[in-house]
Amino acid sequence: MNNCGMEPAQKDRTPFSDIDALSGQMSEIVLDALTEMGRHPEIQRVRQVAFETLRPAAGQRLLDAGSGSGEVARMLAARVGGTGEVLAVDHSSAVTAAAISRHDGSNVRYSTGDVAALGMPDEHVDGVWCERVLQHVDDADRTIGELVRVTRSGGRICLIDTDWGSLAFDGMPAGLGAVVMAHVSGHFTPKQHDMGRTLRRRLVAAGLRDVTATPVTCLFASPASAAVVLPMVNPRVPVEAWATPPGLRDEWLACVDAAGQSGTFLAVLTIWVVAGTKG
Repeated sequence: MNNCGMEPAQKDRTPFSDIDALSGQMSEIVLDALTEMGRHPEIQRVRQVAFETLRPAAGQRLLDAGSGSGEVARMLAARVGGTGEVLAVDHSSAVTAAAISRHDGSNVRYSTGDVAALGMPDEHVDGVWCERVLQHVDDADRTIGELVRVTRSGGRICLIDTDWGSLAFDGMPAGLGAVVMAHVSGHFTPKQHDMGRTLRRRLVAAGLRDVTATPVTCLFASPASAAVVLPMVNPRVPVEAWATPPGLRDEWLACVDAAGQSGTFLAVLTIWVVAGTKG
């Protein structure tokens, strides 16, 4: 193992936290990653659980808070139909532009904004979808409070987020994986690494009722499958984006590739789907 003991020059936030501040190359990589993740069968499985939990219905006005490239907003629009609408809000102007460019004519309104300060009236929407956003915000409870504020009484709030503390690998040297994760934590994964498992507590504290929590364990049986969701096994992520000492990235990726070639690679990650009803 090549561990020279250097401290990584980590960023305070992951690239997904502020896409507009990235270089052109990194912005393109992140935008492509968002699209690829949305198509991944394991992410689609998580979203199916969330759709069943949110229960969107015809005629509703729904908020997609942190809407990314808009694929979920468009799926929600299909559920609410022509008499409903979906408000798709994302922090990134680049991502919002990408969402608008992919619009399919459904009843979605895209805008750039802060999900912690939406500028909407109280009780403005019938339900909220917020997927893998809270792990990146500065104050999750404040953001949840804003989502509750704009939701009508009786409306549903569905939060989907990752428990990065659940991430585990098999097929590679355990010690090497631990060293790599120590360097990329807070860089490829957010500092709020346990957000998913905290969502139930946060919704209860926010006063929601009938709170449900469903852990969905995503399984990745090959490096190619895992690389769509896990940047630390993706060889397309440029060297300069890594926060590891020289040589450690290449050593790790070589082990990942070897495990894939031998059929012994495995990665698992739990994403939580948590929802409640505003009283």
